[in-house]
Amino acid sequence: MSDLSVFPITKRWPAKHPELLQLYSLPTPNGVKVSIMLEEIGLPYEVHLIDFGKDDQKTPEFLSLNPNGKIPAILDPNGPGGRPLPLFESGAILQYLAEKTGKLLPQDAARRYQTIQWVHFQMGGIGPMFGQVGFFHKFAGKDFEDKRPLERYVDESKRLLGVMESHLAGRQWFMDDDYTIADISMLGWVRNLVGFYGAGELVEFSQFNSVAAWLERGLARPAVQRGLNIPKRP
Repeated sequence: MSDLSVFPITKRWPAKHPELLQLYSLPTPNGVKVSIMLEEIGLPYEVHLIDFGKDDQKTPEFLSLNPNGKIPAILDPNGPGGRPLPLFESGAILQYLAEKTGKLLPQDAARRYQTIQWVHFQMGGIGPMFGQVGFFHKFAGKDFEDKRPLERYVDESKRLLGVMESHLAGRQWFMDDDYTIADISMLGWVRNLVGFYGAGELVEFSQFNSVAAWLERGLARPAVQRGLNIPKRP
């Protein structure tokens, strides 16, 4: 069994089960990508709450695993070659777990890259733009007198939803009948946009019928329901 004690993060968040994959996270749209993925593929893991209220993400121990100070991050004791693998960035973790288990990523090379392109679409567009809508609509940004930033991010979010709508028309999932890491990468973000951020009316979500149906299908999955609440908030 791999010795995880050499990783500083285990000093602050000790592994009770060091033989299992260690997940360091919080149930945010980025964090739940990995907990949903782990629940979907059935890979045993141990979860550690990174409490933003206590600035856990800024501690030397966490930064030793992710120098960018963001969640989620993992430490897999059974990485490539049987050696421990520390990994951050949710998109990279999704791809790693899919390749490690052979699940939720098509084996066909062309379809594999097409799936990955949608993950990058989420990482480069959906996440940043929806997150800015949340900031300027729900959080401190809502008090800014200049409403141009909010308008900019709302317009771009509507455009991105339009891209999703066009692609999902006539499809069950982003890769047709195959539920993949592409879907997992986006479910939490769309849910947050219309739910927690309360921006559904702002982005005219009611006009995106295919996206709404896709979201409903995704949220109905038992593994998604479990993953959305892992780890439990303090």
